[in-house]
Amino acid sequence: MTTKILIVDDEPRYLRLMEANLITEGYLVIKATNGQEAVDKVAKEQPDLVLLDIMMPVLDGFAATERIREFSSVPIIVVTARGEESARVRGLDLGADDYIVKPFSATELLARVRAVLRRVKTTSTTQQAIFYHGNLKIDFAKAEVYRNDRLVFLSATEYRLLLQFAHNLGQVLTSEELLTSVWGPEYREDKEILWVSISRLRQKLEDDPKNPIHIVTRSGMGYCMPTLEE
Repeated sequence: MTTKILIVDDEPRYLRLMEANLITEGYLVIKATNGQEAVDKVAKEQPDLVLLDIMMPVLDGFAATERIREFSSVPIIVVTARGEESARVRGLDLGADDYIVKPFSATELLARVRAVLRRVKTTSTTQQAIFYHGNLKIDFAKAEVYRNDRLVFLSATEYRLLLQFAHNLGQVLTSEELLTSVWGPEYREDKEILWVSISRLRQKLEDDPKNPIHIVTRSGMGYCMPTLEE
């Protein structure tokens, strides 16, 4: 089945640039020119990936990301202007999976798209076991996570990050290891995206995010999901 990508931007030249390059790579492209239209098309068209500009009329990219995350785990790449570090962090904090900075090349655009789609594809698992860690439960077969027996809504990237800890219980994982295994080797030095994702996971999984028990920091070393005996 052809991968369907929704591109959202109010600047026609960027829409044309993204559409032309994505179609050349064999993707099916649908378009929107504001955040509200993007939310509507995610609900109706169910794309496999969304490329979402931040500065748009009607509903900006931040609000659109927040609305989409209320009902969908579709991967989202936010598009920001160069130098807007706070925009990148805010987009990731609201549930985006990655970001790309304008102006960007066709090579960078396609690399980011491939990386995110690869992460989503490799998140699927055939394991049938259910993993427990305190009040946390992961059903690998259904790719569902529960905290205190209540379903927790995670994005595809958040789930893949959590799996790294569950599959390496008791082991300290460095930032570089996590970035390489979850995002890809090209993200090895992108600590910011990891910090935001860890913080977001803690907000969803921990009873007290400031004193985590599921994902803890090992100062100067990395992160760890400790064994229950620790």
